[in-house]
Amino acid sequence: MEIFKNILSTVNGYLYYPILIIILLACGFYFTIRTGFIQLSLLPDAIKVIGEKPAGKDDVSSFQALMVSTASRVGTGNIVGVSNAICLGGPGAVFWMWIIAVIGGASAFIESTLAQIFKKKAKDGSSYGGPSYYIEQGLGSRKLGVVFALALILTYAVGFNMLASFNLQDSFRVYDFYQKGKTSWIIGGILAIIAGYCIIGGGKRIIKYTSIIVPIMGIIYVLMSIFMIGINFSNIGKMIKMIVEDAFNFRAIFGGVAGSAMVEGIKRGLYSNEAGMGSAPNAAASAMVSHPVKQGLVQMVSVFIDTLIICTATAFMALVSGVAPTEDLAGAGFVQEALATVVGHFGYVFITICLALFAFTTLLGNLYYCDSCLAYLKKKEPSKNFMLVFRIIATILIFLGAGMEMKFAWDLADLFMGIMAIINIFSIFALGKYAIKALEDYEKQRKENKDPVFKSSHIGLDENRLDFWK
Repeated sequence: MEIFKNILSTVNGYLYYPILIIILLACGFYFTIRTGFIQLSLLPDAIKVIGEKPAGKDDVSSFQALMVSTASRVGTGNIVGVSNAICLGGPGAVFWMWIIAVIGGASAFIESTLAQIFKKKAKDGSSYGGPSYYIEQGLGSRKLGVVFALALILTYAVGFNMLASFNLQDSFRVYDFYQKGKTSWIIGGILAIIAGYCIIGGGKRIIKYTSIIVPIMGIIYVLMSIFMIGINFSNIGKMIKMIVEDAFNFRAIFGGVAGSAMVEGIKRGLYSNEAGMGSAPNAAASAMVSHPVKQGLVQMVSVFIDTLIICTATAFMALVSGVAPTEDLAGAGFVQEALATVVGHFGYVFITICLALFAFTTLLGNLYYCDSCLAYLKKKEPSKNFMLVFRIIATILIFLGAGMEMKFAWDLADLFMGIMAIINIFSIFALGKYAIKALEDYEKQRKENKDPVFKSSHIGLDENRLDFWK
């Protein structure tokens, strides 16, 4: 097992630097330029689209699809991932998280627009899709679509869900009653039972719960961060200086690249906002919109909500407190100790409650993605018995995740995430021209004061290559 752990850590070291860092940044910059810096130019449009209602009463709205993808993005990584990045890489990791979010917004737009273009129509009139579908339809490779689907299932049902369970139980270390081993299994069991009840109910129940919980949860968390910043207002200047100086400490970066602020920030930024990974398109494809670009814009906003708001809230809450980030505090402990400097023991409890809610919604959003990939692998909607068995296994994995070691939990999730991201990034590079043409068509119709409506001929695609938009 120790040999396997060492191999896993070594592979991840090369996978993230130089491979993933280079292609992620290149992809983000490329699509930022090709879309005319869409992150700013069409942000007002994106916010407007979120409020649009679908034609059918039972159709999935843009807002609901946004909440499902945000549920997966806004998870334990927004607290524990940010804490780990700062404690292990330094305060400069926050800056690199921002960079990944801003340029990653363009990648998120492209992948979700492609998911809408190549999505499928279900028997009940609803839609579904994701990277596996646009890989097969756009690139003509069923085999690569299958590899991506398997990578996503391993990433979310195994890596991320086990990690979410671990991160939640880890927040209990600060309490006197915590006993290593015993307490973690109890917490893992409780989380598995609650999550199991929801996921066995299927996709519709997942959408219902996440669309209610996510907005409330995020608002409360950000308000607590604002309160902390207000109390420690005099430390803001020093905190910003610390972040910027550490972000551009190139001697530290190139002296030990694998654990530098740049690499930790990019790894944890990617884990948190998932831009370019190919996860959110599975939710984006389910939204009923008149034009694919609309949902691409909405999913871009999800990246900003996750990193520029929630992750920043965590970073500022912790760094403004004056508590020094150390390796021993990596995980929930750093944020808990920081909050405790102002609100005492309630700080520990507050972060534990937030992690419980974040873990819960993450688990639901993650397994919604897996449903789409399982349908792809079987070429039809899986039988109820098959899905029941899958969801029982997923529930057991949630339980087992609570007992893992921290480094192994993160390394396993990083490996699956990296494989998935590489496949998706190269796919959207190859197919991005269709999303760019769709954007041009959308902007043209908007200039004519029309509510944009999509036709495949507008982007040079034969409608026989598409399913939903015939």
